[in-house]
Amino acid sequence: MPKCRKMLNDWNAPYIQSLVKLVETQSKETLAHWAAEYAQKVMLPLWLKHFPADLRPRNALSAAKQWLAGEIKLPQAKDAILECHAAARNAEDAPSAQAAARAIGQSASTIHSARHCIGLPMYGAMAVAYDTLGVDASWAELEKCAAKECGRMLWALKAVSVENEQKPAKIDWKC
Repeated sequence: MPKCRKMLNDWNAPYIQSLVKLVETQSKETLAHWAAEYAQKVMLPLWLKHFPADLRPRNALSAAKQWLAGEIKLPQAKDAILECHAAARNAEDAPSAQAAARAIGQSASTIHSARHCIGLPMYGAMAVAYDTLGVDASWAELEKCAAKECGRMLWALKAVSVENEQKPAKIDWKC
């Protein structure tokens, strides 16, 4: 099996910058809800296709949602999120599942820091591309497929965006 890229890596790509521009206008709560919902709908099935008995990514999403609802404290949620990251490390032989678990972990981590939401497109779009095209596809084909998935993510964020958000997240992208 060829060595797979773990994530998209062109920060300046139009499909990433479109998301970044909209992300910067939204609150951490809006971003956390969007990332968790999208990850549950799209990324979790990709994980479960390969590892149906491993519930660590599902638990991370559940913990993030419980934190957002005020049902648990951040340290409890962080423990579940760290387990999701461990699941991703354990899935090296299944690139689409590994990328999906990384996307889930980053999406859940948005409850801690809004900038983690960008992990959804950076890892998640690769998960979809690997699942759709396989690991032997060319980088050009994978990137084209990933760009389309980023477009779907953008539409999903637009659907939940708060117009004229009063408290947008202050994000230092560190890029």
